[in-house]
Amino acid sequence: MRNKWRARLGVLTGASALVLSAVTASPVAADETPPATARGDEGPPGWREVEMPPGTKIAEGVAPARDAPLPDAKAAAAAAAAGPPSSCLGATAAYGAGGCFVPYGDIFWVGDLRKDGMSAAVGIYTDYGRAPDVCLNKNGVNTWVTCNKDYREDGNVRLQVWRYDSGTGKFYQPEAWSSWIPVDGQY
Repeated sequence: MRNKWRARLGVLTGASALVLSAVTASPVAADETPPATARGDEGPPGWREVEMPPGTKIAEGVAPARDAPLPDAKAAAAAAAAGPPSSCLGATAAYGAGGCFVPYGDIFWVGDLRKDGMSAAVGIYTDYGRAPDVCLNKNGVNTWVTCNKDYREDGNVRLQVWRYDSGTGKFYQPEAWSSWIPVDGQY
């Protein structure tokens, strides 16, 4: 019974988030993003800076490890570009950034999907009051990184994706949110 309730709640939450994002989102067209050298501390025109909640922990992601050891740098680059596994839940994307969550191991994936001089970032929030985490992908365009965390199995997590300017240390909209994802992976 609980699984059916969670599934229905997840579908309803996801549909509500989609409708809300369609109403409130204002995507940035590719031609609105200036080259990195043209940006000042204010960020790209039309983008708003995102303030991080107090206590947010920020970590750089690492190139993903696959099942077998990678023999060389070329194979490691291919694995990083391949993206998250099919078991990744809560896939969320905004202009140039994507992310998802693998419940078995509490691993977050962050993809940088656009060449614009900025990095991708995924914020991770819980429904039980733990301070938010942020995972950064500073590995460049068309790469994925992972951040390995440890969350309560009876809790839920939610993802928020942004662009990150490592030169200024600031996060920018456009942003996107996932629905709540059970840490145990059981909808």
